[in-house]
Amino acid sequence: MNSSRLFEVAFPYADDILALPVEDIEQASAWYQNAFGLVEVERREQPVPTVILTRDDVRIGFAVNGGDPSNDGAAIRVTDIHRARQELEAKGIEIGNWRVDENDGQKLQVFFVIAPDGLCYYFHQPIEVGENA
Repeated sequence: MNSSRLFEVAFPYADDILALPVEDIEQASAWYQNAFGLVEVERREQPVPTVILTRDDVRIGFAVNGGDPSNDGAAIRVTDIHRARQELEAKGIEIGNWRVDENDGQKLQVFFVIAPDGLCYYFHQPIEVGENA
């Protein structure tokens, strides 16, 4: 496995990247460790059960907070969108909507992953001028 940095930063769709809503902390921790290559670094019980995972110093957390996972998730900027896709597909994760988006004049190569808990992830990488997607 390539050990170079892949995750650059993650932004929540809603309020808090460290409290994405899930129903089961154990299942969430196990799935994200296996699927996204995250490592568990912290666990709390108060004020609600929460687990914090990390990859490449990017922290993503999950909490049993009563939120609706089908209306939440995160945008994850990566250093190599092709490598991210290959890693996920090698683990049997379904990739959706491989496409180019544009945001504020910047083109982005993107794809989506819907996790079993219903959270949606928007993996993206800026496309440099002259680079092919």
